[in-house]
Amino acid sequence: MYKVDIQADLREAAAVEARRNREKQRQSRIFNARYRTMGVDIEGLKRQVEERKLRENIEKRREEAFGKVQCDKVAQMLEEEEHQRKKQLCQDLVEFREREQQPSTRREWDIHDPEAVRKGQPARVSDDDPRCGPSSMQCFAGEDLNFNNTHNCNLIIRNQVGYVLYRLPCTAPILHLPNLADNLEGKKRIELDLRAWELAQLEEECRRAKAMALADFNRAQAAEVAEQQRVSQQREQDDNYAEIHNHLTGNLLLEDPSVAKSLLGPHRVITDRWKGMSPEQLQAVWQMQKEQCRENQVRDKEGRAEENWFLWRNDCKHGKTGTGSPQLMTTIEWYNGCMKNAVVTSDGHDMNYFKSRATSNR
Repeated sequence: MYKVDIQADLREAAAVEARRNREKQRQSRIFNARYRTMGVDIEGLKRQVEERKLRENIEKRREEAFGKVQCDKVAQMLEEEEHQRKKQLCQDLVEFREREQQPSTRREWDIHDPEAVRKGQPARVSDDDPRCGPSSMQCFAGEDLNFNNTHNCNLIIRNQVGYVLYRLPCTAPILHLPNLADNLEGKKRIELDLRAWELAQLEEECRRAKAMALADFNRAQAAEVAEQQRVSQQREQDDNYAEIHNHLTGNLLLEDPSVAKSLLGPHRVITDRWKGMSPEQLQAVWQMQKEQCRENQVRDKEGRAEENWFLWRNDCKHGKTGTGSPQLMTTIEWYNGCMKNAVVTSDGHDMNYFKSRATSNR
């Protein structure tokens, strides 16, 4: 009994809890303004999002697989292209070697030519072969290669000429023809030797003249270079002397005070050119200072004299001194001495000043 009751209570509690959860969900949907106004299906949206993500993943994997296949195809195409390029390069290289690098064009082909013997020529084809030079050891100077033929021809010619001369009536002059030919040949040889000697002499003279002309040209060029160097050194020395003279006679070392005069007035100077006061200016300044000192002394004496004079007048007004007192006489004598010094040391203006002061005091 108790067990059944407990199960019923549990079922009732579960039902109540389920109703409470549904009520909370309903209230959340009701009081959520966005969900209430838009009527969004959250579960549907979640499913759509999951489907979209799944679809995107599938598309991504498909694109990746397609990309791999595409990359493999591109790699295969590039590999095939590289293979074809290397093949074509090798073929071009072989063709170039077959066309431009024939064995017959090599320097040592004459040594390795298998048909050299068949293609070659004998060392001597004929007597006038141009290859038969001194190094061929085939022909030598003074050698008569056609001696037999020449001898036979000469015999035949002599026999024929003798027979003709024998048959002619006047054969005496003609018999001397061989001697005349020998003489002409000797003269011709002498003439050729003389001509060769003359040509050698002319060549030697030309060579000497050329050497002399070249030597004269070299001497003239050397003299010209030496003259240019001398002129350059002389010009440089003159420039140095001129620079030294300009420094010695210039305003920098002479300290000419006239260069410091300004165009603005005689009392103005150019500061960057002023070398100081001249002795005359210094003497004038010193003289002016002495005059100012004397004037200051006279002015001080005048001041003291006037002060004593005013003191004496005040004393006279108050009856403190008599006309014949020693103090009055001393003051008058001192004043007269000051007047005398003023006459000697000052100008007429100071003298008139003292006279006017003496008259006014009286």
